[in-house]
Amino acid sequence: MRTTRLFGQTLREAPADAEVFSHQLLIRAGFIRQLGAGIFSYLHLAKRSIKKIETIIREEMDAIGGQEISMPVVHPADIWKESKRWYMVGSEMGRFKDKNDHDMVLAMTHEEVVADLVRREIQSYKQLPGLIYHIQTKWRDDPRPRSGLIRVREFTMKDSYSLDADQKGLENQYQAHQQAYSNIFKRCGLPVISIEADTGIMGGSISHEYMYLTPIGEDTILLCSSCGYKANRQVAKFIKKPLPDEKLEKLHKVSTPGTHTIESLSEFLKVPKEKTAKAVFFVAEIQDKEQLEEKFVFALIRGDMDINETKLSHAINARKLRPATDEEIIAAGAVPGYASPVGLINTLVVIDDIIPGSRNLVSGANEEGYHLMNVNYPRDYTASLIADIASAKEGSSCPACGNPLSSSRGVEVANIFQLGTRYSEMMGCFYLDREGKQMPVLMGSYGIGIGRLMACIVEENHDQDGIVWPVSVSPFDVYLILLRGKGDTTSETTAENIYSELSESGLDVLFDDGTDSPGVKFKNADLIGCPVRITVSDRAREQGGVEVKLRKEIERKIIPMNGISSYVKEELKHLDSINTNLSTSNTSHPVL
Repeated sequence: MRTTRLFGQTLREAPADAEVFSHQLLIRAGFIRQLGAGIFSYLHLAKRSIKKIETIIREEMDAIGGQEISMPVVHPADIWKESKRWYMVGSEMGRFKDKNDHDMVLAMTHEEVVADLVRREIQSYKQLPGLIYHIQTKWRDDPRPRSGLIRVREFTMKDSYSLDADQKGLENQYQAHQQAYSNIFKRCGLPVISIEADTGIMGGSISHEYMYLTPIGEDTILLCSSCGYKANRQVAKFIKKPLPDEKLEKLHKVSTPGTHTIESLSEFLKVPKEKTAKAVFFVAEIQDKEQLEEKFVFALIRGDMDINETKLSHAINARKLRPATDEEIIAAGAVPGYASPVGLINTLVVIDDIIPGSRNLVSGANEEGYHLMNVNYPRDYTASLIADIASAKEGSSCPACGNPLSSSRGVEVANIFQLGTRYSEMMGCFYLDREGKQMPVLMGSYGIGIGRLMACIVEENHDQDGIVWPVSVSPFDVYLILLRGKGDTTSETTAENIYSELSESGLDVLFDDGTDSPGVKFKNADLIGCPVRITVSDRAREQGGVEVKLRKEIERKIIPMNGISSYVKEELKHLDSINTNLSTSNTSHPVL
């Protein structure tokens, strides 16, 4: 490919709203262009890198028995209604009606389509196990798209779906995907860790996310350096330190003016935060068959802890959770800043599982300026539900070994789920076992975000001058620069010959044959970030060859033109082995 024919151009400056390096560099280097919020066009350079990423993914999926198929972007809503997710998913789902007034869905994932295929195609245990996958466009109407390709609305994913007759088969395919994903990320030059995760709207029993640790990530990961425990904060467990056992003291009310927060209450009464009860109010959307019902939720936790909204949502099977307004709190009979579970009626009261063992706590009195001393469960109030609703944080005790947890930010680049019979039973995906008994197919779901993966590769591999692509996913292997001489056309002829030789040897070459100044050409080469740069000039020819510079290095070498393709191939092979090794060593946490 010649730069004079390349669609797109490099830019000196990134758009003002490009906050992260990958967004800035992919825009400046001419890889992507933004059409709307969270919607991007991928230009030729980006498509070449994505094609290489997809090739790696296909090879690893095929290696574990995957069969590639293609499933639609547009779905009839009927299958989503069968699975009940039509009613569970909120405004993120793209809904519309076709010209016959039928409800339709823009695909955000494909479990329902797979289930529909399975119930049509699988009848016997002899057809199991199975593994199908596709690479397809998705739509999720994220209200806060940001960070370029890190968080978008339209995106491409590799989805694979395992089909098994029993739990052991599902676990085997789950483990096979874990190894395949490890291979994929190593080959792409990206260090990741696997962590326990929330199953979310996907459902199922077990889920893991693959996280690239970076300060730009929106997810918080809790990590134990002692035993290797790793989990997303949404689901992370921790050992809760119990309070000393005490006899139950008499409940009584005290004046506490101006103490609307746990901090001010603790200071006013001279009691530690762990001796207080923190009340947090929510309004939950809960699905009742095909109807949505709003319920007022009183969540109670010890004052030294925070509510984990994901855990709370799961505990009450809420589709959505939002903070309650002061007006809603008052309507429920509570007082903002002085709320208490004592005396509340017609309220869904959820208390953290540390509360029953925490005696004589200080709680609000549901009266402005007053708190109750020595509040005890179940003596003074009842609860609708007791569950772990506490959020782990930096310094919390590891649930496996008890040592302090550390925290890190991360970007989720992939996820895997053991769905089990979540969709099979709802949508009639059954097979006949050896005894002729009808049994549900066990499913697994495994996804990788292609564009997000490319962006994370750039986040991991760049410097102040531009992108530094790993060999395996670089749009081109070589950036060939022609610096025209003033006297004759020898350099032009040499460059054309090298371009032909490298291309014929199987290398991907981007040939800068334009008339820009040497400085502009070198800057473009660094910005685009191909692993090897070759410069053809009169000066290099006078020194006996052409100038070769690796993108990752400062040193420049003069290499004879004879055998240049063999030299470049050896350099690329060496660079690729270094990148693969770095993908497992650039992180202080174990990689799968």
